[in-house]
Amino acid sequence: MLGVVLLFVGVVLIVNGLTLAGRIEAKEAAVLNLLVGSLSAFAGVLGAVQASTTADFLAVGTGLLFAFTYLYVAAVNWFGLRGAGLGWYCLFVAITALPVSWEAWQQDDPRMAAIWLIWSSLWLLFFIDGCTRVAVKRFLAPYAVLVGIVTCWIPGLLMLFGRW
Repeated sequence: MLGVVLLFVGVVLIVNGLTLAGRIEAKEAAVLNLLVGSLSAFAGVLGAVQASTTADFLAVGTGLLFAFTYLYVAAVNWFGLRGAGLGWYCLFVAITALPVSWEAWQQDDPRMAAIWLIWSSLWLLFFIDGCTRVAVKRFLAPYAVLVGIVTCWIPGLLMLFGRW
């Protein structure tokens, strides 16, 4: 299921990057954020029902970090909100991603450890964009697209092909 979710998280990151760059209207991007957030939440609920180990629950919890991110982005974009609450949520997720990265490293999964570090940096930039006066959009927009491709779309496809 992770490969499927990553595939769609990849496209929503690309679309959100293009939205930040002014190429896509925020309300239009809200639709995809709602769909991907809902898919991620559904996968999280399915995972929670089947979970039996701490590793299973970690996967559910970290997956829901994504689901809530995209559901929140959908609401901000659809209703034209300022996004400060989303920014603070992104700081929470950026910090949470650091021990998740460390755990992946401890489990001898350097690829996922690196991916979690990259995701942490992206969420941190979303916090900076939403809650400070530091201008990061010019960098954040292409970075979101790049992160979507490198850490989600490609790994998701590789997982679905059985080559991860």
